[in-house]
Amino acid sequence: MNMTHYMQLLAENQPWNLLIFMATPVVLAETVAITELYLLYTRNYGGAVHGLNRFASIVGGAYFAGVFVYLLVNAVIPLTRSGGWRGPADVIAVLSYLAGVVPLVGIALVDLKLVARERDEHARMALHATFVAIFLIVAHVAMVFGMLDPTLLGAAAAHAAH
Repeated sequence: MNMTHYMQLLAENQPWNLLIFMATPVVLAETVAITELYLLYTRNYGGAVHGLNRFASIVGGAYFAGVFVYLLVNAVIPLTRSGGWRGPADVIAVLSYLAGVVPLVGIALVDLKLVARERDEHARMALHATFVAIFLIVAHVAMVFGMLDPTLLGAAAAHAAH
């Protein structure tokens, strides 16, 4: 079977890799996205929903920063040095996944008031929502290209070992 490194990572060491690299970041990001809709609609920035949003934002940014460093050191650099990439779909999937660090860390920095601290709460939430949208875009690009058979975009077919 031909698969991208993205899919291979999620398929190996079941269920742990799926939980570590997909479920945890997605649950945190989706919690941010869902609570964000409520907050932007109600403008109730003092309640439990805001607390949950802030918690998921900060934890999600810190968590994904750790995932980013781990995969950069243990996958991206070794694959690049060895020429082990499986074509364009593989590169697009992995780099799109890793690009999620920018919006997720951005969200955390907004909530820690290290970015946009001069803005009011609603303006910070609007920036927050922009980062959520960017994360959803890069995560979906990663998923789509990650699920492609890499040979569809010109990679050599993997040969099964006998």
